Amino acid sequence: MKRKVLITGAAGRVGGCLAAGLRDNGRYDIVAADLKANADRGITALDVTDVVRLREVTRGVDTVVHCAWMKDEEDFLGKVLPVNVTGAYHLYEAARLNGVRRIMFASSNHATGFYKRGERIGPDDPYRPDSFYGLSKCYIELLGRLYADKYGVSSFNVRIGNFAGDNRPHSQRSARIYISCRDLVHLAECCIEADDHMKFLSLYGTSANEENYYDIGYLKELIGYHPQDNGAEWLHEAEASGQPLRQDETEYQGGGSLNKRQPMERG
Repeated sequence: MKRKVLITGAAGRVGGCLAAGLRDNGRYDIVAADLKANADRGITALDVTDVVRLREVTRGVDTVVHCAWMKDEEDFLGKVLPVNVTGAYHLYEAARLNGVRRIMFASSNHATGFYKRGERIGPDDPYRPDSFYGLSKCYIELLGRLYADKYGVSSFNVRIGNFAGDNRPHSQRSARIYISCRDLVHLAECCIEADDHMKFLSLYGTSANEENYYDIGYLKELIGYHPQDNGAEWLHEAEASGQPLRQDETEYQGGGSLNKRQPMERG
């Protein structure tokens, strides 16, 4: 029997890539959900603040891939907290009550964006969020820790690097933390299929990039993740063709997002 996988935020860039990719491989029974239904894309309606609806859609689900997110961080109290934080709590509660095996949370490198560029860090290093966006991600990672320890809901936090709308990096920094759509789908498969004894895991989600901020080599042995792409190859191609590159390098790993979130890319 196929694993039933619920993907929240399936109309977004990350959720859309995962919904399409995981459907195409034919291994899973995919339930794609977002705030508004879209029959053409096979998306059902789900508001993550709706407790009753959440408990309905998580019945019989093996794994939740949680990508739903309120992007507007300017109104932290009015929008970010109710949707991102409270919504995540309701999701984890629904998962607990319905016996969901695992939640894969689409976290972000911005959970540690205030580390400096030259610092080599791993997922077990202390949080250093660079924004309210990153702070929200930290909270939900800790929510996953609680539900793993207290209730046995396996919780994987994937700190996604740079995932661009056109599937390629556009700066030196983004090339270092880039993840392609096919590598993201492969990483999701690895997280879904990881051994049931793995109750909690945080990791950085990038492709096999040159000068990567993060060591991801250990993930091949740990969960079978073997990325195929390299952000530097896209960057070299762009430079050779004279395409303009965005300047977002700062002394911190969070880059230009420390001052302003970039609307075109995630990461």
